[in-house]
Parts: sequence; structure tokens; C-alpha cells
Amino acid sequence: MKKKKLSTEDLLLFRETIGAVKRIESTSILLCADKKPKPVPREKQPDLAEKLHQTHNACNNLSAEDTLSFLSPGLAKNVLKRLRQGYYGADGQLDLHGLTSTQAKQQLLHFLHYCVEDGCRCVHIIHGKGYRSENSHPVLKNNLNQWLRQHRDVQAFCSASAKDGGAGAVLVLLHLAEKYAD
Repeated sequence: MKKKKLSTEDLLLFRETIGAVKRIESTSILLCADKKPKPVPREKQPDLAEKLHQTHNACNNLSAEDTLSFLSPGLAKNVLKRLRQGYYGADGQLDLHGLTSTQAKQQLLHFLHYCVEDGCRCVHIIHGKGYRSENSHPVLKNNLNQWLRQHRDVQAFCSASAKDGGAGAVLVLLHLAEKYAD
């Protein structure tokens, strides 16, 4: 590549624009101090398993078309009625179709943790009806019924309306994180 020749006018214009230039005597100047950055501690991963109560409530096995319903002790019955009517409006959605029980539980715990941290009040979880399960027994639906009852941040849940998935989905009312409570 050839070096471009500048006219004397261009050189003078360049010198005027740049101004006074200080000559560097050494070519080994450090442009920034050689200080190591302070270490940043790793963010502690939350123990999501502690969010589940270790109770062994025997839940009845549900079939594909059975509906789910739960209300935490101490809450008014109209809370569940309002949840069914869509009063709270879903702030997030999780689809568990095609996952194994282990994968679904892990996804559910992470999802609920981050929803509570972000201030979500109501979430929509799609679990499916279990038509492709062995003996048409809905595995995820039954597991979800148990897991949500055990979760500390779940106040209520019920099957979604027909347009939102019917017996194959649930609306979950979550406890507000302390930073969002009035």
C-alpha cells in the first residue's frame, strides 16, 4: 500500500487543528496504572429447595380434565374467586410441556423465585393435560399440584379459564416480596 502524499495546505490545516504537540521521549509509557481490579464476590445462588415445605400432604391423583384449586390458610375465599375471574392479571408465563418431572420442578422453582423477586403478583403456568403420559395419567399436573401447595410464596392457585388453557394450566397468586409490600 502506498503512502498518501498530503499537500502543504492540508498539512498546515492539520497542524492548526491539532495544535501544540508534545514529543514523547520514551516508547515504554504505561497508559494506565498497573493496578489489579478489586475482586467482585460471586452472587450467592438462592437455595430454591428451601422454598418448599417438606410436608407430605397426600393429594388425590387427578385425571386430565380435573381442575386444580388451592387457597392458603388465612386468606379470604373471595381471593380464589377473583383469581378465577382473572382479576389479578398474569404478570408472567411458564410452559412446562415436554419436560421431565425433575426438569419441570427446577424450572418451576427458578421461575417462581424470579417472579417473586421481580414483584409479579400472578403468573400463568401451563402444564398440559397429560394425554401423552402413561395410562393418560397427568404426571406434571399432579406434581405441580403438590409442589405449588408446598411452596412458601404461593398463596393460591386454580385452573385457568378455557381460553387460557383450562385444566391444562393454572393461575398462581404469589406472595409479594418485602421490597414491594406497602
